[in-house]
Amino acid sequence: MQRILAQLSYDGAGFHGYQRQVTSRTVQEEFEKGLAKLHKAEHWPSLSSGRTDTGVHGVRHPVQFDTPLSIPKERWPMALSTCIPRDMQVLDVSFVDSDFHARHDAIGKEYCYRLYTSAARDVFRRNYAMHLRDQLDWQAMQTAARYFEGTHDFSSVSSPKTYVENKVRTIYRIEITTDGCDWEFRFVGSGFLYQMVRVLVGTLLKVGRGEWRAEYIPELLAKKDRTEAGITVPGNGLYLMNVFYHEDDLNRCLRGLKNT
Repeated sequence: MQRILAQLSYDGAGFHGYQRQVTSRTVQEEFEKGLAKLHKAEHWPSLSSGRTDTGVHGVRHPVQFDTPLSIPKERWPMALSTCIPRDMQVLDVSFVDSDFHARHDAIGKEYCYRLYTSAARDVFRRNYAMHLRDQLDWQAMQTAARYFEGTHDFSSVSSPKTYVENKVRTIYRIEITTDGCDWEFRFVGSGFLYQMVRVLVGTLLKVGRGEWRAEYIPELLAKKDRTEAGITVPGNGLYLMNVFYHEDDLNRCLRGLKNT
């Protein structure tokens, strides 16, 4: 058996998240249907690097599976992509060791959150970016973002529904960019708690609107109380960009951020 790591891209608008559910369409369900079809089996299991919520998009979402098929590596993306729906695509694959674990071996992740500010909502962007009518202060939000960087207990900015007891994580970098009415918030860290990125964005928006001062962030973190942070912004603006397994790839990402 060969273990394969596939980089999966998907439009999250048509899915109720990544993880298989009983009654709702999910990314895992559709991908494993494709694996089963390719292997001529009733079911074929896979293991993801993590989960995404309803409406969240995957740019490069790693998923592993084992196979007895002797398909050349360069042909795997096409073979898989023809077996899955058109709102999913396998970008590339790599052959990995039999003890490789897509979740446990990850050393970092990159997320992007997209929103736009305008008086009128753009109906064609409803599934891909959050809409705001507010004007935002870039400098204030970037100052606030610096307080989130580093190693902290992120209890205040994660969902209370998370099953993880240890809520200490390291954020290597938060980059906020704007181009006219379009905004991007990029987060690179050792890992992220359930809904953490969406709460971080909601909290940064409180600063961007002038409701909070950036200097409040250390106090917020110290409270370890989710009710003290900003809202959980909608999932439609969130994109899983990358999961890193090698230091070189992680460092290359960090060097590419504009504010580094």
